[in-house]
Amino acid sequence: MNIEVELRSFISKEKYEELINFFKANAKLLKDDYQETFYFNCDEDLRIQRNKFYSKIWFKKGKLHDDHREEIEIKTERDQFEQLEKLFLAMGLDVDIKWFRNRHQFDWNGITVCLDYTKGFGHIIELEIMSNEEEKETKAAILRAKLNELNIPHTPKEEFNKQYNYYKENWKELTR
Repeated sequence: MNIEVELRSFISKEKYEELINFFKANAKLLKDDYQETFYFNCDEDLRIQRNKFYSKIWFKKGKLHDDHREEIEIKTERDQFEQLEKLFLAMGLDVDIKWFRNRHQFDWNGITVCLDYTKGFGHIIELEIMSNEEEKETKAAILRAKLNELNIPHTPKEEFNKQYNYYKENWKELTR
């Protein structure tokens, strides 16, 4: 069960605030977090992240914004973030993008719900559930039904890719 099935959609600031109130009343708050994530310029999806609790190396197989991908995480002490960055820089990788995100994370009947505000990128809802290979499509259908239940249209991968590419080209200006 190490395949992450994930659906996400862009939402308005108003919908974001409405959903925070909804999930505070109807789900279990797992954490409020602030995350700094650095993506490295390599052929794979390799990142490091520092949040309020720890730092981690994070590798996701497959293509960015796919509905399901295998992921590998290695957690370290929070104060090791700069060392992780130095390690990858020493290996010849450069930081491609930096993300600065506020995240509210809930457990909604076994589904992880993240309500994110990423500076320069926008407000997003993300629904996630872990799966094995055989059940990943069934789990994706469950998440689509949950988005519908919340009256949120699923943002197509193409739109996320377009926004991601815009952010990638302009993140330094967008995060000032």
